[in-house]
Amino acid sequence: MRKVRRSIVLRYDVDKSLQRYLNRQGAKKGDLSRFVEDAIAARLFQFEVRAVKKRNQRYSQDEILEAIDEALAKG
Repeated sequence: MRKVRRSIVLRYDVDKSLQRYLNRQGAKKGDLSRFVEDAIAARLFQFEVRAVKKRNQRYSQDEILEAIDEALAKG
């Protein structure tokens, strides 16, 4: 997997809280990168969920469940 380097700026208090948290967890090399990567993935997932919910507002709950059932039946 290709990796990229990014430079980020954090508020001092957020950085200190993160450092304390990682230290309590027995942080090892690479843990900060994994933490940031996980946080970004979680945030992107939240954005996607919001977009899907907004897009699906025009459908009733029954229509959504029926579409799910049909998709599952197709395998």
